[in-house]
Amino acid sequence: MRHPKEGAPVVALESSTVPIINAGDGGHNHPTQTLTDLLTIKCEKGKLSDLTIGLCGDLKFGRTVHSLITAMSRYKNIKFILISPHELQVPDYIKKEILDKNNITWCETQDIEEYIEQLDVLYMTRVQKERFFNEADYIRLKDYYILNEEKLKKAKKDLAILHPLPRVNEIAKEVDNDPRACYFRQVEYGKYIRMALILKLLEIGG
Repeated sequence: MRHPKEGAPVVALESSTVPIINAGDGGHNHPTQTLTDLLTIKCEKGKLSDLTIGLCGDLKFGRTVHSLITAMSRYKNIKFILISPHELQVPDYIKKEILDKNNITWCETQDIEEYIEQLDVLYMTRVQKERFFNEADYIRLKDYYILNEEKLKKAKKDLAILHPLPRVNEIAKEVDNDPRACYFRQVEYGKYIRMALILKLLEIGG
């Protein structure tokens, strides 16, 4: 469901007589992806607390980022490093109503290498062409961040690299063979999460 300040809720909820799964609404939220992300972090890091999480790329329109911030803010000792160009920073309402309201430690930067050695989780996102009204702005920003092995030299050996996919250029293909790359396993975890949701709605199983 969209944030109340960002427009009307999912319209189908007003008339539907059956349960609805929000699998992403515009540039606002993406709850099913967040369940996938939580399972990935839990499986890869063994915990959902005491983590420093870097969110990199399009943090303004990235609905997966908005939902993940909201979810992870429920856990203890979470710190966010928000990495983006100025034009694509996290919306103010999320900073005020989620991060600040829950006393979450966070900071903003445009430099991924400045903080990469501190991160336990790095969540990369693509710059989404469909969210831009001006193609020139998209072209200028689309390759702002490209994660490669050179940048990862300073990162922790047990860093977990996530990405909601699809990937464009923001993660070099050479990173795919790095044991810290979790995004393909993340897809598998997503399959299980969505199967569980469907079973829940069908009232099948425990």
